[in-house]
Amino acid sequence: MSVVRGDEHTTLICDVCGETVVESTGGPPGVVWELVSDHDWTGSPLAEGPHRCAHCTLLAGAQDATTNDPGPGGILGIDHRGDATVITCAGDIDVDGAGTLRTALVHATDMGGHVIVDLTNVRLIDSTGLGLLVGAHRDCAARGATLSLAAPSPFLRTVLRTLRLDEVLPAYDSRAEAIARVTGAGSTAPRP
Repeated sequence: MSVVRGDEHTTLICDVCGETVVESTGGPPGVVWELVSDHDWTGSPLAEGPHRCAHCTLLAGAQDATTNDPGPGGILGIDHRGDATVITCAGDIDVDGAGTLRTALVHATDMGGHVIVDLTNVRLIDSTGLGLLVGAHRDCAARGATLSLAAPSPFLRTVLRTLRLDEVLPAYDSRAEAIARVTGAGSTAPRP
């Protein structure tokens, strides 16, 4: 069920991550389009699903399969894997994409588990992007979770090592290895 309508409140539930929005009940029974559009969600205008929050909409539609375009801000998607949330990035992580990455990191940390940033398709990261990753690392650490990096290029590893961020942000060779490690399914140590 995607929507719960009561006498006084309507609750919209994301079918991907479970995020909820609660608003005062209004409008005809069964119609939730105003609530969906007011919060930048996507999905059915009716109470019957599916509905996706703004963050999970990135997962569903950010990548155009014909052009391999990463979509706005270089975020290909957000994937919830047990107690880990994986943010898949592409292109450059710089000042131009900072807003989208910031939103994705806030959503991922709000989910309460570990956060993995998949850098498989990232060419460049600037100080803005590094600052966002360090800030998200602090947010995760404050609640006992980790922020890890998956598949950074040799260039990105050099940047992390030069700034000594490799001591703070664990990096794994692949997305699968990062997921296995942070969810406890594997015992592979991060590579320097």
